[in-house]
Amino acid sequence: MSREVDYVRKKFGPLLEKSLQNALAHRIAEEFPRIGGPRIQQLCAEMILEVIGDHVRSREQVQHGQVLWMAVAIDDPPARYRRIADTRLVPVVLDVSTPEDVQARLDRESRQQQLQRKTVRLCRQAHQQGALLSNCDLAELLNMNDGSVAAALTNYEQTTGQLVPRRATLHDVGSGLTHKAIICRKRYREGKSSDLIARETYHSMEAVDRYLGQFDRVRHCRQQGLSAEQTAYTLNCSLGLVQEYLALDLELEGKA
Repeated sequence: MSREVDYVRKKFGPLLEKSLQNALAHRIAEEFPRIGGPRIQQLCAEMILEVIGDHVRSREQVQHGQVLWMAVAIDDPPARYRRIADTRLVPVVLDVSTPEDVQARLDRESRQQQLQRKTVRLCRQAHQQGALLSNCDLAELLNMNDGSVAAALTNYEQTTGQLVPRRATLHDVGSGLTHKAIICRKRYREGKSSDLIARETYHSMEAVDRYLGQFDRVRHCRQQGLSAEQTAYTLNCSLGLVQEYLALDLELEGKA
């Protein structure tokens, strides 16, 4: 028994195949003929569109004063010889300018205070979206030099005792001891537990225990009469790190 031909579907059905995904799949098949058949080509095109969807936002999704920025994923820490191009990036929407920022300018708030408030806000916003900003990210976003950014954030952390979630603290990108010092102060000065310290400093409990253990080892070496150089050799760490831990130990003892 013959079936009646649906001429409308026959004529207009192919319009459904006129899509960006099919155009990408066709280009993939042309450029990489050995990649696989139509299913693999469609899968590759679908993944490309997924990446594009994450990295391109419509005007309605980004409001006045906001910017879309690529930041390093929290769970993708740096490794030796690995480039940013080989690191997982997360698109984040950041409030570069808010009504509060404008009001602060009208109120003649100092440039240092403005910078500190903005950098802290941007770091926290990126962290809430699963990513971390570096000092260079912040410097570019705010048209500042990275030294000023680092000084503003370090001053905030030292003044408030609160860590700012950024690459320098959570990925150990940089030479500062600030986050380790805050962790040690919270344990030995405030008597807080590792799990509470981890929550307050955006670190894992493993990282907190690692920093506290390193501090304890440096302190023990000092109590045994070892010099900074001998301690660095014994613990297989840098002399600069040992000296900073020793300075922190003296501070906690009230001798610094």
